[in-house]
Amino acid sequence: MPYLILSDVHANREALEAVIRDAEGRYDQILCLGDLVGYGADPNHIVDWVRQNANNVIRGNHDKVCVDIESIGDYNPAAQASAEWTQAVLTQENSSYLRNLARGPLRVNGFDLVHGSPLDEDDYLISPGDVAPLRGVLDARVTFFGHTHIQGGFLLARGGIRRLLPGWAMDETLTIEPDHYYMLNPGSVGQPRDMDPRAAYAIYTPENRTIEFRRAHYDIARAAQKILDAGLPTRLAARLYEGA
Repeated sequence: MPYLILSDVHANREALEAVIRDAEGRYDQILCLGDLVGYGADPNHIVDWVRQNANNVIRGNHDKVCVDIESIGDYNPAAQASAEWTQAVLTQENSSYLRNLARGPLRVNGFDLVHGSPLDEDDYLISPGDVAPLRGVLDARVTFFGHTHIQGGFLLARGGIRRLLPGWAMDETLTIEPDHYYMLNPGSVGQPRDMDPRAAYAIYTPENRTIEFRRAHYDIARAAQKILDAGLPTRLAARLYEGA
């Protein structure tokens, strides 16, 4: 059964719709690693779509902040402004949905879903040093994570930890080796930060032991203009063009 793995959609309707078009016919179920909202201008549309289409969803830090589960005090000014705006525009039904999202890790068909890290949902896994503490605690051979907005991940082998980056350290499709552990990030649908502005996602087919990392072009100008029209910080619009 192929799974469409989404993360960090961040209220970007144009990016999500491009991903769904690009992934058409490639998957049977949809899994989401959190951060449905925050930054972008279409939070209700995204939450409505996820509620109707996703099979398993866990919460992200922005989902928590935008429904007052977590304080916004430590966030940068742009993120704070976005969270406050999102709180104001979310419907009661969608706010309740976000409030009740599951906390990772969540086991699905033998693999795990987390937002940040299996040890702490808010941790960032950016370097091999960040992943090293997980060597003795990983139960599933494959764990999907988000939060960093960087497509790729890490291979944990007996000889060490290797960072995996599509188009650089590996091909677009990765074959899972049975003796290793993998921490894999599909990348961000709505706000990539790996210098590639295209929407990012992954297709995982456990039966074939393959992960396909994919990107989709979308109407960045329209998504950015919506952010500006909503009165949100200009930086949130500009970074969509930068992929950073």
